Amino acid sequence: MAAQYDPRRRIEPYLSRLFGYALSLAQDREQARDLVQDCALRAFSATRVPEDAAAFRAWLFRILRNAFLDGQKHRAVRAAAADDDGGGPNDEIWRGDDRLISVLTVRLGMAKLSPAHREVIALVDIGGFSYEEAGDFLGVPLGTVMSRLSRARCALLAIISESRVQSLPIAAKRAVK
Repeated sequence: MAAQYDPRRRIEPYLSRLFGYALSLAQDREQARDLVQDCALRAFSATRVPEDAAAFRAWLFRILRNAFLDGQKHRAVRAAAADDDGGGPNDEIWRGDDRLISVLTVRLGMAKLSPAHREVIALVDIGGFSYEEAGDFLGVPLGTVMSRLSRARCALLAIISESRVQSLPIAAKRAVK
């Protein structure tokens, strides 16, 4: 008798990376959680599931991306119909420790990137996809992924560097020049 397929066990190893990718797309923790949940539900209800681990991972990330794009379309339609701005920002608790500052700095920097740059960083650096897998996922050649990722990382570094200089006290800013 064949072993019974347990979709939860197969998806569990990917949940943290799916959440990181969802967070980079949505820029909101609650929406990211909803996206991961929607992704899992869609995966659980699928009739055809890739057997290969790499194909399965890419399939999950594609489900999540499509769920995000579907949500964007629905929000745009609702916003146009209701003439609503969509609500306020999601505030986080400020603790002042270095790790939190670093995480917030990168998150704010990611939010300032173009969607294409944000997505390629999310796939390769957060999702753990190889350049080839990211190229297949995005439908672009390997060289495009490499150059887009390089430009995205440089842009993120520039944004982070700029934000650090702007957040220095006035006396320290003068010393930096």
